[in-house]
Amino acid sequence: MSDVTTDEFAPRPKLLTPAMLQALCRRSTSQGALRALAHYGAIIVVGTLIGLIVSADGVAWALPLVLVQGVLVAFLFMAVHETAHKTAFDGRTLNVVVGTISGFLIGLPYEYYCLFHWEHHRHTQDPERDPELIVGPKPRSETQLAIAYSGLVQVAGRLRLLLKHAVTGEVTVPWVPAGRRATIVREARCYVAGYTVLLLGLLVLHSALLLWVWVLPLLLGQFVLRPYLYAEHVGCDHTKSAFHNTRTTFTTRVVHWLAWNMPYHVEHHAYPAVPFHALPKLHEIVDGEIKHRGQGYVAVTRQTRAWFRQQWEGTKADL
Repeated sequence: MSDVTTDEFAPRPKLLTPAMLQALCRRSTSQGALRALAHYGAIIVVGTLIGLIVSADGVAWALPLVLVQGVLVAFLFMAVHETAHKTAFDGRTLNVVVGTISGFLIGLPYEYYCLFHWEHHRHTQDPERDPELIVGPKPRSETQLAIAYSGLVQVAGRLRLLLKHAVTGEVTVPWVPAGRRATIVREARCYVAGYTVLLLGLLVLHSALLLWVWVLPLLLGQFVLRPYLYAEHVGCDHTKSAFHNTRTTFTTRVVHWLAWNMPYHVEHHAYPAVPFHALPKLHEIVDGEIKHRGQGYVAVTRQTRAWFRQQWEGTKADL
């Protein structure tokens, strides 16, 4: 995805010259390393504290930290996303290594996600071709909507697909070309082997440490990650323009840090080769072109929930 610098259907802000875009697209290993080390460092610190508290039989006291750890671990999705674009670091190797490790920790095979996400960028908001719309749950009731916002359906779905690829050796999804299917199968088998080794190790050691610092936090973190991800496109236009089919959400510095600046999502979709650290500068230039502008994730979540309700109510009316 690194060779795609613009959205061919997006209007071109007059202030953004080719020279400026070239400068914005400059990658920085130091910026990527700083963000990745900070993110992983926070996970290690919080995980260590959880381990110490749990080992001292203070499970109840550990629960608030488990929630914090959940957000940190779940948002490793953003590291997978940035490295999938090969823009986190100036060089392919670091992007692949960090992306693969992060993908393993959240149960999302890296090479598979690269292909999935490239198709998403090519066909954003196209109901028949955008894989996010094809595989995502389509809630038809309040209960289904609540389950969708938990993110657990998505996690279960990608783990089920991972096992299918590993066990059957078959890859049938349309966004994986025939020439890459063997790679996806091999990757799935490596992931499953890694999870199996960890599980056996825990059984041999009679330890629940990874349950407290990784598995449970990952599941709990989906309750925050999924509403965040829905804010990116839900309720936006079904058009080919990134300035109309995507939403930028204005939020706090903490969220920008956690999400690797992806709240600037219109900017990212319009110019996907611009690294995360340059998105604030890009936003200053293209701000006037953005149609969907969220004022915080609480407000946007209300909007996306209302949009989902309108969809199923409209379906009932058609029947």
